[in-house]
Amino acid sequence: MAKIFRPIGLTRDQLAEFLSSPEQVKQFENLFALAETVVDSPDDILVLNIAAGSAQSTANDALAQISAQSQDAAVNAALAESKANQALALVDKLNKAVEGLQMTPPPREFKRARYGSFYDTTTQLATVINTATAITFNNTDLSNGVFIGSPASRIIVDSEGIYNFDTSFQLDKTSGGVEEFYIWFRLNGVDVPDSASQIRIQGNNAEIFSSLNYFFNLKANDYVELMFSVSDLSVELKSFVAAPPVPAIPSIILTVNNNIGGVQ
Repeated sequence: MAKIFRPIGLTRDQLAEFLSSPEQVKQFENLFALAETVVDSPDDILVLNIAAGSAQSTANDALAQISAQSQDAAVNAALAESKANQALALVDKLNKAVEGLQMTPPPREFKRARYGSFYDTTTQLATVINTATAITFNNTDLSNGVFIGSPASRIIVDSEGIYNFDTSFQLDKTSGGVEEFYIWFRLNGVDVPDSASQIRIQGNNAEIFSSLNYFFNLKANDYVELMFSVSDLSVELKSFVAAPPVPAIPSIILTVNNNIGGVQ
């Protein structure tokens, strides 16, 4: 319970009875005046209680805000960690993709394939036995980057590449007996080693059809020729005119293409 101090109500004369000097009387009067001003009243206590309650409420609000901010910070931290993990996973996938690209060479970019189809509509004869004679062409069926040169025995390419030369030819013999026909390739005027073939023809009007092919690794402007030789002048590369229902028979047909490895 609060204590309330009230004035004692003593006069100076009464104080002088037990105080020895006027100075002591003044000091006692000042002491009584101070005691009267320091009053712990119920109103003062109420004010203090209200202030204390307000401070407690403010403190509780502050604690609640701190707690909410802590929860928000924890949620944000979890989201940030999740996004960071997703980013790391994406980086890992990209790294693996890059490693895969480094291990696998990029696809080659191919230019349009080079090709040509050529044939000859004349009968081709050797003038000297056992002598190399060039086979000529007088017609172009299809051509792109491969063409007949000059002389007409040369097949020229305009681009580097691996080319397949595939040929078929019609042989005939105009007299009896057994004779030989040889055929082989030349590259830029030089006989190609191990490229020859031999055909033995027996009897008069002994038509034979044959074929061969060869791969060449060519540079731009290289040329290839087909050469032949006979043991007797009765052996020839024969052309036949059309005889319905059969179309004409060229003495030789040659197709050339480089779609084996493409051209870069």
